Amino acid sequence: MTRDDDRPVKTVLVDDHALLREGLRSLLDRDTAVVVVGEANSFDSALAEIANSRPDVVVVDLKLTAGADYEGLRLIEEVTKRHPEVASLVLTTFLDDDLVVRAVRAGARGYVVKDVDTTELVRAVRAVATGGSAFDPRSATIVLRTVSGGRDVAAELTDREREVLRQLAEGKSNAEIGGTLYISESTVKFHIRNLIRKLGVSKRTDAVYVASKRGLI
Repeated sequence: MTRDDDRPVKTVLVDDHALLREGLRSLLDRDTAVVVVGEANSFDSALAEIANSRPDVVVVDLKLTAGADYEGLRLIEEVTKRHPEVASLVLTTFLDDDLVVRAVRAGARGYVVKDVDTTELVRAVRAVATGGSAFDPRSATIVLRTVSGGRDVAAELTDREREVLRQLAEGKSNAEIGGTLYISESTVKFHIRNLIRKLGVSKRTDAVYVASKRGLI
């Protein structure tokens, strides 16, 4: 589903601290590109709010309880499953290799820490709302280091996979890629599956992001 880039990004804030949610809402409300349509402080209330307000993006803190669990990860996974049209963006104080990778695998399209400035946060919200990815420099480094695993990914990609990757970077659909490269849509899907596997990501948008960061396109 493609959203209208001209309208504000409908956003739900999920954080167990009311003061932090209030401050975040105040910051985002200053920018006309984003409109906060709801807030939640727990896993259950977040799912209910998302179902009710149908946002474009949910901004999630990883810690939603005082315990040791990172319940935000479970929330992202559930949102991805129930509402695949809603993009999840992590906004947290925790920057850890394992957490970043787990968040991405759960379905998060971006990961930024809470010392990010308002301009960058709005940019991140808009990026994930339009199907892109948004990682601050530190989390991006973690993602790239993890997915590469020391392998020479560039050498693993075939010429055809590189062609498909370039077409994906231009935002083309499977049908459009097939028409441009004179191959069937099923063959395009086959190449995209291979790209996702080789780049160590879960979505085509992340494949483009990781490939661009590694200079593959």
